[in-house]
Amino acid sequence: MQIKELEDIASQVRRDIVRMVHGCASGHPGGSLGCTDLLVGLYFQQMKISNRKGKGGFLSFRMDGVNEDLFFLSNGHISPVFYSVLARRGYFDVAELSTFRKIDSRLQGHPTTHEHLPGIRVASGSLGQGMSVAIGAALAKKLNGDDRMVYVLMGDGEQQEGQIWEAAQFAPHHKVDNLVAVIDLNGQQIDGSTDQVMNNRDLKAKYKAFGWRVMEIANGNDMEEVVKGLRKAKRISGKGQPIMILMNTEMGAGVDFMMGSHKWHGIAPNDEQLAAALAQLPETLGDY
Repeated sequence: MQIKELEDIASQVRRDIVRMVHGCASGHPGGSLGCTDLLVGLYFQQMKISNRKGKGGFLSFRMDGVNEDLFFLSNGHISPVFYSVLARRGYFDVAELSTFRKIDSRLQGHPTTHEHLPGIRVASGSLGQGMSVAIGAALAKKLNGDDRMVYVLMGDGEQQEGQIWEAAQFAPHHKVDNLVAVIDLNGQQIDGSTDQVMNNRDLKAKYKAFGWRVMEIANGNDMEEVVKGLRKAKRISGKGQPIMILMNTEMGAGVDFMMGSHKWHGIAPNDEQLAAALAQLPETLGDY
């Protein structure tokens, strides 16, 4: 796809996010908006996934992901962007987005597997666990002779979890070089800025010291830069080191009054705010 096509998809995904969170009056719009470009770039450009169609004409989905690239969302609270991208990519009906966080919906506030939602391979949202899961999946691919990649997204506040650093030590030691991890560096978490809550200091130096190949995406809300970064990560993989992408984003990207504030980590827009947000986001694929 051309960059403009990807940007159009991202605009629609952002519309989905604010409408989903507004529709149930709860959820996490800020980080979802900030990571939209990454997930669109992954699912619509970078990742090799099955294009086989199954029941109802939707993409066929296998939990084992053999011969496919895999993605794991560690910071599962940004489920709105994940659900929207999966639906827009063809895993399930876009109309189902209207059930987000509602009783008996498969689209829970944090992704779950017992709901059997296509595209979801692990329940997530208990922060700190996603990279461990991704490492396991990447090792399984190596053992099975499967040459596809594994991607995982984490939050910067999530780097305060101890399990992250056990995984960070494990992956280089075992040469898990089919793994690309991404940290969303928006500098915000639920109670304030990451610098105020618990300063992560120099993550680049830390991951390098642990044995990772570290690269940066200066603007994770620029689609062209995101795509170039993902292509580079794939190009430099397979050389004995896992890849870490430090991706700078703006919480609430695309909606001016949500940008840069931790206050939009986990609250929903009211009717007036929704209208103001949608006015800034072109409808490109049709609302659900």
